[in-house]
Amino acid sequence: MTNPHIGSDFDDFLSEEGLLAEVEAVAVKRVFAFQVARLMKEQNLTKTEMAHRMKTSRAALDRLLDPENRSITLQTMEGAAEAMGARLKVELVPAA
Repeated sequence: MTNPHIGSDFDDFLSEEGLLAEVEAVAVKRVFAFQVARLMKEQNLTKTEMAHRMKTSRAALDRLLDPENRSITLQTMEGAAEAMGARLKVELVPAA
């Protein structure tokens, strides 16, 4: 019996299952949440101060920092970056 997945990679498998885009979106959100939390810690920013700088609520900031919550807008991401003196970089890369 021949295994059709031998020699392929995990991205190929996820693509075949129709899950690649969803998995990548979750990964991007987790990385973003991690980066925001790390910068907040480096800058000694409390959640209250960060929310104030972003002109948003603590609840909205908690959603931003929740790696499982994917409902985040580009505007929110830009606001978080600006609040910490950082730049947001969004990039498209060719599909493999």
